[in-house]
Amino acid sequence: MSEHREGVIYDARLIRRLWAFVAPYQLWLWLSLALLLLTSAFGLARPWLLKLAIDGYIGPNQMSGFGWLLGGVALAIIGELICRALQTYTLELAGQNALIELRKAVFKHLQGLSASFFDRTPIGRLIGRVTTDIESLHEMFASGVVTILGDLINLAGILVILFWMNWKLTMVTLVVVPVLLSITLWIRIRVREAYSSMVTKRSVLNAYIHEQSTGMPLVQAFRREKRTRDRFDEINDELCDSQLESVTWESVLSAVTDLLSSITIGLILWYGGGLALEGLGIDPGEDHFSTGVTLGTLVAFLQYMDNFFGPLNDLSLKYTVMQNAMTASDRIFKLMDTEEHIPETKNPQAPDQTRGVISFKNVSFGYGDDLPVIRNLSFDVAAGERVAFVGATGAGKTTILKLLTRLYDIQEGSIELDGIDVRQYALDDLRRRVGIVPQDVFLFAGDILDNIRLGHPQISVESAARAADELHLDRVTRRMPGGYHEPVRERGANLSSGERQLIAIARVLAVAPKVLALDEATSNVDSEMEHLLQGAVTRVMENRTSLIIAHRLSTIRDVDRILVMHKGRLVEEGSHEELLARKGTYWKLHRLQYSDAAPTPTAETE
Repeated sequence: MSEHREGVIYDARLIRRLWAFVAPYQLWLWLSLALLLLTSAFGLARPWLLKLAIDGYIGPNQMSGFGWLLGGVALAIIGELICRALQTYTLELAGQNALIELRKAVFKHLQGLSASFFDRTPIGRLIGRVTTDIESLHEMFASGVVTILGDLINLAGILVILFWMNWKLTMVTLVVVPVLLSITLWIRIRVREAYSSMVTKRSVLNAYIHEQSTGMPLVQAFRREKRTRDRFDEINDELCDSQLESVTWESVLSAVTDLLSSITIGLILWYGGGLALEGLGIDPGEDHFSTGVTLGTLVAFLQYMDNFFGPLNDLSLKYTVMQNAMTASDRIFKLMDTEEHIPETKNPQAPDQTRGVISFKNVSFGYGDDLPVIRNLSFDVAAGERVAFVGATGAGKTTILKLLTRLYDIQEGSIELDGIDVRQYALDDLRRRVGIVPQDVFLFAGDILDNIRLGHPQISVESAARAADELHLDRVTRRMPGGYHEPVRERGANLSSGERQLIAIARVLAVAPKVLALDEATSNVDSEMEHLLQGAVTRVMENRTSLIIAHRLSTIRDVDRILVMHKGRLVEEGSHEELLARKGTYWKLHRLQYSDAAPTPTAETE
């Protein structure tokens, strides 16, 4: 996709893409435009009616029929108010509905992006796309294309009326307009630069707040509050400076506009007032019509020029709004054009029933340009077999589970589930067949049962509660006032690590997949909770193919087979007793964990 040019206020490519979201609601948009034209018509009529009132009734002191004219003025005022209110509502209705659809599309696209994208993309930047950038588009709808068109029509109407009333006086009053336009455009460039800097610094602030809030316990533990606060103050001050710079230029523009407007009024009073006085002192049948300036004309001129400077200043503001909207649109659609997602097969295949046979064939994978995490890995797991993976940190154990569920795609080889390459499954079908219990459990807003069901409509509240009871999670919830309906605080802050892991195991049991992947579900807990978790793990592994990532070797003595990983390769496999008897890598890992007197190995067994 081509780079978006800074300062562009109209990009046909971006407008076409935005129109796809507006099109379903375009009826409201056209209605808003029609109402805007009516509003302009009523607004243009009022000064003209005032001119008629002064010249036809107030000046000659002729009150016959004056009531009808007052009625016309009242009708114009009421009509303008009603049409303006309806126009604003219909425009907001079209704009908000279009932005709702755009937000849904962006969020849906984010859900389809691969895990590698989120590994390297700051969360604050993504939040900014869905909030700040789309808010910029809201400003475009609220005071953008439709109102720009309305302002242009209003300005054209005023000019036509002014030239029709007196072209000489009109030419005099328009002397300052080129000066105003030049100053306005120059100031708007400065405003745009300040606004662009403000948006960038706001994204930096959002990302910093997210990072520091997430890591607040660590910040407090290492007494980094002051350093963190000082950095926050720096970012906050930079954002404040950008905002103040933008406001300063806006204030300058407002002051210049008011000054030039006052100069224009002075010109009208000086030149037009002289013509009006000349008209009052001569024969109305002759010279009055040659000058064309009456007291009513002079008053109408003043009102029209006041109405003229408003839209003219608005146009300069909307110029900036359109620039910001185009820049925001470019960022949004660049995100939506990101093709970094796990591809779905066009012709998905899947067996009717999942048996749980898993086969890794010469699999290699790396997270980036670094050395591969998995190297030429091959192994088979039979249906219902319980297989554990052990090895040092970074050996690639957790990566195996991520590859099985296609959170990442392999670079070489193949992974099969029941004889079918996992890339041939539909993603939702594959992940329905494989249940994962991660080591770091993430809990969402809601209560405990909500987190067990995770929004699956096929899982009833009763079956979710039964799954929890089977794992003795009720022992935990008894102490909570709400029981299973106890609200979960952000990231499960009101639950212990073991309690969160129990909930994660209950999730899997409620869905009842045939393949289970556990990333050390019993680590970092006390002995009582470990006993409870071990029972839960044993229960959930019944009649399921189970892959277990083990950090503590005591938890995997009873599995059917142990695969020993080292630097992304499979170096040993067998039962607990067989591997100890070989006195290889597994034996060394076992001694490191259970024998304080054991010497540190000097070489690794490949």
